[in-house]
Amino acid sequence: MTHVVTALVWLAVGAVVGVGIRWGSVWLARREELKPAFRRRDVLGPPVLTALLFGGLGWLVGPHAELLVRSLWVALLVQIIFFDFEHGLILDVVQLPAIVAAILLSPFTTGAGLVNSLITAVGFAVVFVILAAVGSAIFKAEALGFGDVKLAALLGAMLGWPWGGTALILGVLLAGVAGLVLLLFRVRGLRQGLAYGPYLATGALIVLFEISASGAQ
Repeated sequence: MTHVVTALVWLAVGAVVGVGIRWGSVWLARREELKPAFRRRDVLGPPVLTALLFGGLGWLVGPHAELLVRSLWVALLVQIIFFDFEHGLILDVVQLPAIVAAILLSPFTTGAGLVNSLITAVGFAVVFVILAAVGSAIFKAEALGFGDVKLAALLGAMLGWPWGGTALILGVLLAGVAGLVLLLFRVRGLRQGLAYGPYLATGALIVLFEISASGAQ
């Protein structure tokens, strides 16, 4: 019963947080001299998705400290997903403070610990820099942006090892499937870039829910 009540309350909290995410993203876009879109998916997407994800976390975790920390990361990942889809950017003003916070809060997210979190963040960043260089050499175009490199570091800091590795693998697989579909339907050419951020963030969301469902920390 406690988990049911927590889920319902947290679903409502998620809807409010989602509205804040949307309007915070609009403010950030204008601050960066970007033009916000006001399509239905852009306006309603963050509140609806955040509410559903918060409600799910409330059901799985219950009224514990981990719920607050993991909900913080859910909100951040939702912002990254919608902002990157809309503008093709992941802002430093969002990611850089989040990396520091993720390292400090890592014991309460997955139990990975500060050292594990820091090493994983640095390792993932290095790997993605190498992948970006190799991809650019092969496709003669930018394969990964530095926003994606910093996002990989953020996921490493947030989840630590081995959970962060699982998130990256899931994200890369999701991006591969999406890229293939876009290519098959001729929506995007072979040398056109793909916004990896939403898929990497989705991989992290899946892992956060897997952790919460298993009761791991």
